Amino acid sequence: MSEDDLPTLSDVQHEVMTVVWDLGKCSASDVWKILEERRGVSRNTVHTLLVRLEDKGWLTRSVTDGNVLFSATVSRESTQQQCVRRLIDTVFDGSAEGLVLTLLNHGTVSSAEAARIRKLITQASGKKS
Repeated sequence: MSEDDLPTLSDVQHEVMTVVWDLGKCSASDVWKILEERRGVSRNTVHTLLVRLEDKGWLTRSVTDGNVLFSATVSRESTQQQCVRRLIDTVFDGSAEGLVLTLLNHGTVSSAEAARIRKLITQASGKKS
């Protein structure tokens, strides 16, 4: 299954994936400890989410020294790119400019972020900063 064929993540599935990306290979217990602090979820809920993410192709499982470990099949960066591309295509009719203008016009970009964005634009256009 290619990255483009993976189903869209729900908010809670994305939260689980974020924990897995942060930890790398991890057990269900590792994920539960973090999510239990954030949300108060049960071990069974976390295990069910991990199994469903594995079934959908987002995670893979391996056994090391008798421990079941989960790891992401797709990188966080690749997933972010897919999500942004989907947002641009569906909400902004394919216009990346529309997304950027919306972010800038609604004050959701800090001064530091704006400076980094300017630097990236300069680099992308082949100019020296």
